[in-house]
Amino acid sequence: MGGGGFSMEPDNLALDQYILALTGKERPKVCFLPTASGDAEEYIERFHAAIGTLGTEHSHLSLTRYNQADPHEHLLHQDVIYVGGGNSFQMLLVWRAHGIDKTLRQAWEKGTILCGLSAGSLCWFSGSITDSWGRPLRVLSDGLGFLPESHCPHYDGEPDRKMIYEESISNGTLPPGIAVEDSCGVLYRGTQLVESVCSVPGKRAYRVTAGGEKAKLTPIPTRKLPPHIKR
Repeated sequence: MGGGGFSMEPDNLALDQYILALTGKERPKVCFLPTASGDAEEYIERFHAAIGTLGTEHSHLSLTRYNQADPHEHLLHQDVIYVGGGNSFQMLLVWRAHGIDKTLRQAWEKGTILCGLSAGSLCWFSGSITDSWGRPLRVLSDGLGFLPESHCPHYDGEPDRKMIYEESISNGTLPPGIAVEDSCGVLYRGTQLVESVCSVPGKRAYRVTAGGEKAKLTPIPTRKLPPHIKR
């Protein structure tokens, strides 16, 4: 998700509901990974309060407090791993220090749904634009790389992010990729883009490729999700 879900739209959980439906399970197991926020307690509480209304078995994994006896086994027994927003650079450092990056790859390869917004969206790609070092925004070139493209979340929310992302693709600093607006998400199966969906009318995603001096933007058809149903 470029932005959205319970973090940004607490009264519109359509994107979260869409993710859970992908599991095909009546009561999916969902683990929140809030590393990018420094395992902020308030963020964790908001996750449990929101996701709990959608008929889930929900948990979180804190790497600052190690609240799970075996973090790796816990992640590998989930249907969905949901990564929150925050500092992408620090999140990736912590994951690699604890071996979580390898566990996430194992989970992905066994079919666990990996999702998130902002930092929790860009981490799956090879590179992105981040505010991890404050302003100006900078290129992050060492994402997990499960998806070989680059990615830009918050595409419509921050004009400088959009500009720097397009410039980075035009000059070859980043490979071509997918830009996603807030309230919009894209679904991949393996490394293949399946569809783009949104929780607010008019939101969308774009393929961004090098096109000479300026990047070329190709809109991706985006399906508006029905309103979320409280359970």
